[in-house]
Amino acid sequence: MTQVPTNKLLRLLHTDHPPDVRRAAALVLGELGVRDGDVAKALGDALDDADSSVRLEVVRTIGKLRIESALPRLLSRIKEGGEEADAAAHAAAHLGAKGTRALQELMPKVAPGLRRYIAAALAGGGTASATAAAAAVLLDKDPGVVEAAVRSLAEQIPTLAAPQRQAWTDQLLELANDRKTTLSSVNQAAVVRLLAALDDPRAGAALWDKVAPPHPPEVRAAALQAVGKWANAPTKDQLKRLFASAADRDFRIAAPALVILQRLPINDRLAAEWLALLRAPDVAVRQLALQKVGDRDTAETAAALVLQLRHADRGLREAALGRLTRLEHGRKALTSALLEAESPDQAWPMARAQAPFAKDYSVAWRDEVFEKTSVYLEAADRRADPLLFLLRESDAADLRDRLEQRALAHRKKKAYTAALTYLRLLGRDPACGFALRLELAACGLKESGKDLAAESRGADPCLHQFVSLSQQDDGELVRQTEQMKWLGPEDLYYLGFHLAEQEGRAKKAGAEILKRVLKRSPRTKLGQAAKSKLRSAGLA
Repeated sequence: MTQVPTNKLLRLLHTDHPPDVRRAAALVLGELGVRDGDVAKALGDALDDADSSVRLEVVRTIGKLRIESALPRLLSRIKEGGEEADAAAHAAAHLGAKGTRALQELMPKVAPGLRRYIAAALAGGGTASATAAAAAVLLDKDPGVVEAAVRSLAEQIPTLAAPQRQAWTDQLLELANDRKTTLSSVNQAAVVRLLAALDDPRAGAALWDKVAPPHPPEVRAAALQAVGKWANAPTKDQLKRLFASAADRDFRIAAPALVILQRLPINDRLAAEWLALLRAPDVAVRQLALQKVGDRDTAETAAALVLQLRHADRGLREAALGRLTRLEHGRKALTSALLEAESPDQAWPMARAQAPFAKDYSVAWRDEVFEKTSVYLEAADRRADPLLFLLRESDAADLRDRLEQRALAHRKKKAYTAALTYLRLLGRDPACGFALRLELAACGLKESGKDLAAESRGADPCLHQFVSLSQQDDGELVRQTEQMKWLGPEDLYYLGFHLAEQEGRAKKAGAEILKRVLKRSPRTKLGQAAKSKLRSAGLA
């Protein structure tokens, strides 16, 4: 009954019909499945059709009908390349053992780009001989050929029957477990990818074996992606491999391991492994570890979080800092890190982060921080600034008392330069009283070069401070300076000399101070100089 329509279809292949009609006729012939000699001859002639779309459909139909007589023409067409070459290779792969053998013989004779067509065709042939040939192609030295075979096989896997899937799994496992044959990383990765696509639990052991070194990175990455579907309850050894992979410098390996670990619940048994990931090279790994164990209030967690404060990634630094401030052990570790900071830029974020909690810190904490602050202050180290800020936030009055006590202690030891360091800090406060400002001016006087030239005195800050104090209360200034026995005649003469040249209260104070110098040392050069200055200033 199909003889009449077949004859009509064969006539439609003639070139006197439009290309669309010829192409449709070839398609229908393939669907009918007729394989007699007339059909084979007509399709063979149609391979020379002038229209490329018709030739392409004819090639596909030859493959469907398995017309072996067209095999030489198909092989010739493969050598020409292009879309028809791909279709010709697939058609030849459907011709059974003869077609498969012909493709295998042709593969080493054609250009690398054409070999990929043949590899993909063998992998997608669907015949027993093509399947065996495809497995051999997976061991090819050309990465492009292997990749083409893998893609073609992967597309077929969803349509394979259970026995076929089992056979493929057995064959691939044999390749994966073959210790005698040394496979390249490309070949190994191909085997692993296909085992993963087959989704056979029997492949689990082989895939887990590929996760760890010394397997190449490409293989390890593919294996990690594959075992993800079976890693809901990994064993101790598997967990060890996952954490080691997550800490790898190659993100291709770390990323799939991270995806698996992210699904696992955190427990005390895994805490140490997660903390170790806070030293991982990749910031994404550290961020996940931070999410998993960053809220555990232990000394080990705090120490690991402190390490993140020196990381180049700002987001990681801020996340670690936020968690440290919420943990009791974290605040202790943060204080230690603050005191050991290598630069002001490193110290400031830690100081600011602790500011909201600083009022709750103990006296012992303030003692420790102030001692470090003193070391930095006396060394003119700017790391003192963030520490002073934090101490001020903790207890501003206590900080003022500590600065004053330290300044007076240094002054009593005649360490005037060190005393000035603390007194200048106190002097910045608008509420600083007369006595402390006088102490600041007097220590500055001890350190002054005491050059009587007008220009030098105009640049001497301690003299400006004395003038300001005399304008506030000249009598108190005179009275308190008289009690400062540690101010020598040279200091008082220099001070009185300058004040005597001022106006108002300052001049009056200068006269009293010069008179005191004269009274103390009437016959010395300083006494005579004071007497002369009093006369020249009209104060005698």
